[in-house]
Amino acid sequence: MGKLLLLDIDGTLLNTKKELPASAAEALQKARANGHELAIATGRAPFMIKELRKELDIDTYITFNGQYIVHEDKVIHTEALDPDLLEKVMLFAEERDHPMVFMNGEKMISSIDYHPDIDESLTSLKFPHPETEIDFHRDNEIYQSLVFCTKQEEQQYHENFKEFDFVRWHRVSCDILPSGGSKAAGIEKLIAKTGHAIEDTIAFGDGLNDLQMMQVAGFSVALENGHPETKKVASYVTSHVDEDGLAKAFKHLGLI
Repeated sequence: MGKLLLLDIDGTLLNTKKELPASAAEALQKARANGHELAIATGRAPFMIKELRKELDIDTYITFNGQYIVHEDKVIHTEALDPDLLEKVMLFAEERDHPMVFMNGEKMISSIDYHPDIDESLTSLKFPHPETEIDFHRDNEIYQSLVFCTKQEEQQYHENFKEFDFVRWHRVSCDILPSGGSKAAGIEKLIAKTGHAIEDTIAFGDGLNDLQMMQVAGFSVALENGHPETKKVASYVTSHVDEDGLAKAFKHLGLI
């Protein structure tokens, strides 16, 4: 059996211009031809990766940092955020003028008509500012939420809401996850379906939300552009994403 390759998107598959390098696309095709299985592991929502999945013909993915897992186009696991607790975070954030965004499998909705922090962080993913919808987070299962605040303002959320993890992915934005919810937990659920042993998994990533995934995978690769903490735990550090880092790692590991 080949390896199960778990691929982060931003800063790993996509370069700093949010484009898929030709070298990466070619490396993925060759690895698949060599019997390896490709899966995406991302903090993004399923609706945010449709085009990329289509382009790469990948039908297995861990999204929302482990909250929504699909194997061969079948949903095998979902875990929504606790609605009562989410409501408390919402009220806490409102008091501090920190906007929020709520996501289910199909779309994202903002708590406010417009906010520059929402615009800045989502524009970095090439997504427009979401619309607002009254009671969206009360009427839908929310798999991931974002709270918009600075690093200095983040600490109060950790102190007041221990049941959630707050993971920073942007200068002004944090993902909100259930405590212990992560890509790492997602991998364990996924390999139960794919039949791989944990030793046969290789995780590729760059961000803080990849840390646990790298610690649990059989082998891990960080890109040179990655967070220092992520590079510290990786089994191997490859070149920068803009310098064909992913393709070089595939060659180094003998996947292609």
